[in-house]
Amino acid sequence: MNAAIRMEGLKKSFGRTEVLRGIDAEVPEGAIYALVGANGAGKTTMIKVLMNILRRSGGRAEVLGEDSRSLKGAKFCQIAYVSENQKLPEGMTVGAMLDFVRPFYPQWDRALERELVERFDLPLRCKLKHLSRGMRMKAAFASSLPYRPKLMVFDEPLGGLDPLVRDELIEGILERAQDATIFLSSHDLAEIESFASHVGYLENGRLLFSEEMGTLAERFREVTITLTGAARLPAEMPEEWLLPEAKSSVVRFVHSRFHAGVSEREFAERFPAAKEVAVEAMPLRAIFLAIAKSGRKHRAAAPVKTTAEGKVGA
Repeated sequence: MNAAIRMEGLKKSFGRTEVLRGIDAEVPEGAIYALVGANGAGKTTMIKVLMNILRRSGGRAEVLGEDSRSLKGAKFCQIAYVSENQKLPEGMTVGAMLDFVRPFYPQWDRALERELVERFDLPLRCKLKHLSRGMRMKAAFASSLPYRPKLMVFDEPLGGLDPLVRDELIEGILERAQDATIFLSSHDLAEIESFASHVGYLENGRLLFSEEMGTLAERFREVTITLTGAARLPAEMPEEWLLPEAKSSVVRFVHSRFHAGVSEREFAERFPAAKEVAVEAMPLRAIFLAIAKSGRKHRAAAPVKTTAEGKVGA
């Protein structure tokens, strides 16, 4: 499988401030890739570098097989880009905006345009400046999807929208996803957990991991070990154990590299006095909180690179 987006050692600085610190990641063709992280982590900067809005400071970035610095003209007929801060021609009506952008895209699908206008209940004769934020985002999507782009890039497109509008936009995106790659950023885990196929976690300009959602869910487990006597943590803690604590007769931690069978044998060796070991799967939110709270997150959750073939490796 080819990569729709490839980054190798990607860096971006503003003066002496490093915003992207050597990003290595691939977004496979056909993936729904969610880039998550707190506000200020560098998500918008990464997207602007990929879209050739900002020049990178180092490394490489390729989009649809082309150096991101060369993106222009016809290439953008294959890319949809929608940002939460996107400027729309507010003096235009919705219909006038669609009339304006349509000629730029030879492959524009008028039937799909009408379908989106109807689905999103867009008032064609209403000026954009008179629409709510949710309706303006719907208009932005309606002007970006009818030319059937191969790559859809969305920068925090759903933030601050009411649940109904958010669900409508997600449904509209997913219906167009069969023949496209989707790359979107978000700081809201609940937005992406139900539909993303891949996820990358950006913190302070570093990508802590980038992998398939299923792989991530399989390797994180919450472990609770009940002992016959007083609990005590091992003198040397494995790096993959996050947030270890010992209280009374119980040891708890999050295992970030769990392997069924292998990990249980390790627990038995380290805690021979254990009378019960409970291993539980974790929702995405709990995984990210564990990483964020861990004082050793950069080592324990070492970056995982998703290759163009869909394989995951350290």
